Parts: sequence; C-alpha cells; structure tokens
Amino acid sequence: MKILIIQQKMIGDVLTSSILFEALRFKYPKAELHYLINEHTFPVVQNNPFIDHFIFYTPAVEKSKIKLVHLAKTIRKEKFDIVIDAYCKLSSNLIALLSGAKIRISKYKSYSSFIYTHPIVYKNTPTSNAGLAIENRLQLLEPIDVALSKNIIKPKIYLTDSEKAEAKQLLIDSHINPSKPIVMISVLGSGKDKTYPLDYMAQVIDCVVEQTQAQVLFNYIPKQAEDAIIVLNLCKPETQKHIYMSVFGKNLREFLALTSYCDALIGNEGGAVNMAKALNIPTFTIFSPWVEKKTWAAFEGNENVSVHLKDYKPECFPIDEGKKVKKETLTLYNEFKPSYFLETLKQFLNTITKK
Repeated sequence: MKILIIQQKMIGDVLTSSILFEALRFKYPKAELHYLINEHTFPVVQNNPFIDHFIFYTPAVEKSKIKLVHLAKTIRKEKFDIVIDAYCKLSSNLIALLSGAKIRISKYKSYSSFIYTHPIVYKNTPTSNAGLAIENRLQLLEPIDVALSKNIIKPKIYLTDSEKAEAKQLLIDSHINPSKPIVMISVLGSGKDKTYPLDYMAQVIDCVVEQTQAQVLFNYIPKQAEDAIIVLNLCKPETQKHIYMSVFGKNLREFLALTSYCDALIGNEGGAVNMAKALNIPTFTIFSPWVEKKTWAAFEGNENVSVHLKDYKPECFPIDEGKKVKKETLTLYNEFKPSYFLETLKQFLNTITKK
C-alpha cells in the first residue's frame, strides 16, 4: 500500500500534519508513506522515522502551472492507493484530482468536494487540549479506519546527537551556561500582523529577566535583524546584559538544536512555538488578534500557556467578523497591553524555574 499526504506552505502546518504518519504506521506498518511539502519546511520533519519518502513542492513549481501539472503527472505514476490532502487549496486539489488514487481524503469545501471520495467536515470546537489544528487533521484518518488512541499524538522533532552537541558547544563558546536558565524569545512573527508591538515585547522581556535572571536568546532571521535590534534597545539596560543577540540559529536545524537547551520559548504565536512544543520545551504564546486560540493553542496547561486579547477584552471581537478583525490587527495589537497578562507570565515563569 502506498499513501501520500499533502501539506504545503508553512512550517507549523507541516510539523503538525506529520502526526498522521505516526498514526498510519501503527495501523499499516508495511505501508509506503510519502510526504509532499515545500522544500524549505523539510528541516522540521527531517529524520522522522515514520516517513519513508519526501516529495518537494519547489519554488519553481509554485510559480509555474505547467510545472505543477508535470508534478501532478509524476505523482500519478507513483500509483498511490490513498491520497490525504491536508492542505486543500487549488494546487493540492489538482494533484489529488490527477493522482489516480482510489481513496482521496481532504477537508470539505463546497468548490472542491467532488474531487475527494471522502470530504471531511472539520469540527469548530475542540474536544481535547490538543486544539483544532491537530484534532481536525486526525479526522482525515477516519475513512481508512485508523483508530485513534485516547492519548492524542503530539508532533515530534528528531535531532541527532551531533546537532545537539554542536549547539551546546556554541552556547559554551558564547559564554552561555547550559546549566543556568536559558529562554528563547520569539521576538518577531512571520509578518507585522503576527508580531506583538516591539515596545510591548521589550516589556515582556524585561519581566522575564527581572524574575528569572535568565540568559536570553532571540529567534529571528537575518532580514529581521533591524527590528530585533530595536527590541533590544527598548529593553532596560539591565535586561540588555542578559541578551545574547549574536547567538541565533543560522538555519532551522541549528535553531531547533539551540531551542532544545532552553527552559522555555516565549513570544509570538507561529512556527517557533509549534517547534518548541515538539521538542517538549515549555511555551508562553502571545497570539495575534486575528488568530484563534482554539485552533493553535495546543496542549495547554502549566507548561504551555497562551494569551489573546479576546481573553481580556472580548468586546473587541464581535461574532462573525473574522475578516474585519484581521484588517484591524495592528489597532487591536495596541490594545493588547502587557499589563493584561504579566501576572500570568510570572506564574508561568515560576512553574518552569521550579523544574
């Protein structure tokens, strides 16, 4: 049996959908399992023991309809028995349609349901602390009789011993003591509409350092360096002494290895939070106003805490105005003052420092 799972685009999505492979492997131990993903997301599923083969959705394919059709025809030649489309957008619709698979499963959408033998209506309310992003993906396995255990599968990241050793040496060479508290700050989001105001973020970091005296790392990519430096300069002088700006993951695997030595990851909701959870690192997540907690606030508890403006000012979120909320994200972010949740943050910090 050959099974293809399609999950394009974002790192967090690719990591989350990887749970399907673990569930499939237990049900079909001899199946050949393939994963179609954007090639830049590969590091988060690298070394995953449940995935046999990867197919990459390259930038060239993304830009060319002709190359997309060619990819779809190449996939058809693989003669998959089952295609599970966890992405469910036009490009993956085409691949599923042309795949020739007898069983094709995806999320129900009115315009694409005819493509799939099993269009699944996603839930709107989670029934566990895993969150809808995980629960709805697991629903995709129901048509092929994959029994889901009471303990919902969590995404996992697989680092090598050498990767961890190199990260530890980098910390030591940078005068960071791995035996003392280290906190990774997801200081910037993937865009302005997912980035907590920089002056507010500085106040959050001040609170972290004041309470824990932790050694602080920033998660950012080179093109975000200017904004990261702004946050650094907005922090109190005493806080700045605890921040190691020059120590950051120069690639995704290096970031993962460094994060594995942290006591917590704190900051903007996004892929970094999902990766930290997959490494079993406690997280404190600040949600963008337009992103719903019920979808991505996975495995909430003492070690995974999240805050959203809606928790404090629900009147800012009229029913059925999702698109309007996204348009007003920057205004709503300014309403989301750190003072609303600093006590919650302090409780979280108490929890992780007592470990």
